[in-house]
Amino acid sequence: MKSLLIVAGVVVAAFLTIAQFGTAGWSFPPIAAQQHGFRGTGMDQIQTKREAVALKDANKAPEPAEPADAGGDKAGTTYQNVQVLKDLSTEQFNRVMTSMTEWVAPEQGCTYCHNTENMASDDLYQKKVARRMLQMTQYINSDWKEKHVNGSGVTCYTCHRGQPVPKNIWFENPGLTAKGLTQPRNNGQNMASAEVGLASLPYDTLTEYLGKKDVNENAIRVNATTALPEGKGKPIQEAEKTYGLMMHMSQSLGVNCTYCHNTRAISQWSQSTPQRTTAWYGIRMVRALNGDYLEPLKGTFPPNRLGPTGDVPKVGCGTCHNGQPKPLNGAHVIDAYPELAKATASAADATPPAASPPADMPK
Repeated sequence: MKSLLIVAGVVVAAFLTIAQFGTAGWSFPPIAAQQHGFRGTGMDQIQTKREAVALKDANKAPEPAEPADAGGDKAGTTYQNVQVLKDLSTEQFNRVMTSMTEWVAPEQGCTYCHNTENMASDDLYQKKVARRMLQMTQYINSDWKEKHVNGSGVTCYTCHRGQPVPKNIWFENPGLTAKGLTQPRNNGQNMASAEVGLASLPYDTLTEYLGKKDVNENAIRVNATTALPEGKGKPIQEAEKTYGLMMHMSQSLGVNCTYCHNTRAISQWSQSTPQRTTAWYGIRMVRALNGDYLEPLKGTFPPNRLGPTGDVPKVGCGTCHNGQPKPLNGAHVIDAYPELAKATASAADATPPAASPPADMPK
């Protein structure tokens, strides 16, 4: 009888072990590892080769349209009410418009933004939004080239991926609401939110750190700057908000903490990777995009395109990156569309890029 129980116990243990490995979502070999820091620091990214291939295939940049003749009449002369790309030749302008249709609204076509009975009309809000998004794209490719996007640049496809509304946008999170005598109090957290990795961290972190244009440079900083305390310091919830932002960045880029940080010295810039500086600028670029380009469109968007608190859709790190360290596998998408890399005068009112971060300033 004792032997029978032992055998049964072994069988049950083996069954549970197999079930654990088969259902826990673990990564199976063969493994692909990419080292991001010094040897021996564990600063590397681990994926299965199958996952790496699938992610790469899901983020391929579309083939650019054939080049167009730069000669001939300007688009501003040929067509009425062209405000952003009026200095392009008519053929160049048509090429960009065709590409935008494929990037943003391949199913709806031109009618998504235009009244085809009067192409010059601004009746559709989509056209007014698209005009401002063109200026935003030019602003990113010109003013943030050295600070963040480098030679890769962005096009409309970087965010839209063939969808009129980009997948990875966000709104202010109002949290729990109640209709009755009592108002629930959860201290702004303890409610699973996709923006912070479905954790119980503060769920509206992005509004505070990415939704506002003018944010104190030390807003995200929670570690001390002196050996001994010189004041009350920040409450633990501030650290939780910072951690929530890091969760957002991590899942947006499909990386872990060691992509930017040496975890033995999280706050030390001297022991961090170059990607941390790129991320520092990326945070400030996102703030400028939301503050200067998206927030002013609140009166342009119809009510059904606004969030639960009436705010406009906003961008985050995942809007461009879509789960990759470099959007679209690092493809230099702007090379074929130089007209999207030259800022127009009407885009000059945007916030200028931030200066270089001090050596000891964290994100």
